[in-house]
Amino acid sequence: MQKLKTRLTLEEFLAMPLTDVTYELVEGVAVPKMSPKRFHARVTGALYTLLDQWCQEKGEVNPEWAIALQRHGQDWVPVPDLSYISVQRLPSEVIEDEACPVPPELAIEIISPGQTFGQLAEKATDYLEAGVLRVWVVDPQARSITIFYPDAPPRTYTKAALITDSLFEGLELTPEQVFGKARLPHKG
Repeated sequence: MQKLKTRLTLEEFLAMPLTDVTYELVEGVAVPKMSPKRFHARVTGALYTLLDQWCQEKGEVNPEWAIALQRHGQDWVPVPDLSYISVQRLPSEVIEDEACPVPPELAIEIISPGQTFGQLAEKATDYLEAGVLRVWVVDPQARSITIFYPDAPPRTYTKAALITDSLFEGLELTPEQVFGKARLPHKG
């Protein structure tokens, strides 16, 4: 009987066969990503629509696109719920169907049931240390979007607070707009 290898190289991880389960490479181990639920899926769709309308000819927004990064000196392949990468950052010669080979400008993680803000805040720090320029942690329960920066403390936006960023020229949105588009039920 052949033993299963518990530690994977980046190449072995990226060569794994496709399944119905999405995996992230963390410390050499293929870790299944939490399966999104209804509200998570709705928020993902709302953010995708808003960002895709904004980024025409600026870059691309992608759901569930693996990113080949380094974390604590080891290969790390997270799969953010959404990512945005500009045409300036993504080399034009990248035409293969593969993991994103460079850190994107933006990674978005949406808190799912069973996850905590603290867990995703820690992951946000790892993204920033790996070269991602902004990380949004979206909390459907609190109806908030917290933005993590490499050179400033995180900032949380709620209700009608306008999200703008010189990194994303022309993008203006509010948590109300995102959660309204997602049609999440209002709590009594």
